[in-house]
Amino acid sequence: MKVCEYGTEREKTIVMFQCAAEPWWVFVPSAEALAQDYHVILFAADGHDEQGTTFISVEKYVDDAAVWLKGKGICHLDLLYGVSMGGASVIRFLATQNIKVEKAIIDAGITPYPYSKPVCRLIALWDWITISLAIKNLKIMKMAAPPERWTPMGEDPEEHYRKIYEFEKNHFSSKTIYNVFWSANNYSMPDPVTHVETAIEYWYGEEEKKARKNNLAYTITAFPQTVSKEFKGLAHAELVLMFPERFREEVNRFMGKAS
Repeated sequence: MKVCEYGTEREKTIVMFQCAAEPWWVFVPSAEALAQDYHVILFAADGHDEQGTTFISVEKYVDDAAVWLKGKGICHLDLLYGVSMGGASVIRFLATQNIKVEKAIIDAGITPYPYSKPVCRLIALWDWITISLAIKNLKIMKMAAPPERWTPMGEDPEEHYRKIYEFEKNHFSSKTIYNVFWSANNYSMPDPVTHVETAIEYWYGEEEKKARKNNLAYTITAFPQTVSKEFKGLAHAELVLMFPERFREEVNRFMGKAS
């Protein structure tokens, strides 16, 4: 696991968990935007970190982050943020770690499937096949995520996609791809979940509303204080990946701070 820090001189601390199957550095623009106001700690997951590691599980991702934080004497977080698999990591962190978290944003967070294990294995196999094909073929990648929409402002589409393609081809192992999709959909949670005082928002894009319905319902059951927020016209993870300054504004709104 690679740890990147920004705005280390800031008083308040934000932890960011990344989503699956994306290079860690696509989150840097939003981390740097937040660093204007906060000390930001971005945990790049195993298998996504250029260090020859393999992603094992959401549980390990969360545990490793907690160990790192405690090793640095950090026992209080002002905000915990994660998107998709990172959102699953926020859910698991809140439920299992004894680090106080004032506020949390679960951005399109994935929650455990209620299906039988054989069904879950079939879903994981399908995810593994489709994602493996997508990241090994630049043409398929562009079809799945059109460059005119998914190229950050100011970057050249061809260069941006080529960089992502080369990273994923060289650093995402088959085992990592399978494990991230198996674990993000099947990580363990305590039952019942111990109550936490953390203020929580569950974010999702308008275009993924139907897909997040069960995830939101699970999150509200686990953490009844959860408030949902829908972002009009946006798709999965689009806010944090494409609009760093708007992302910063939304975080500051939740934190009660003017941007």
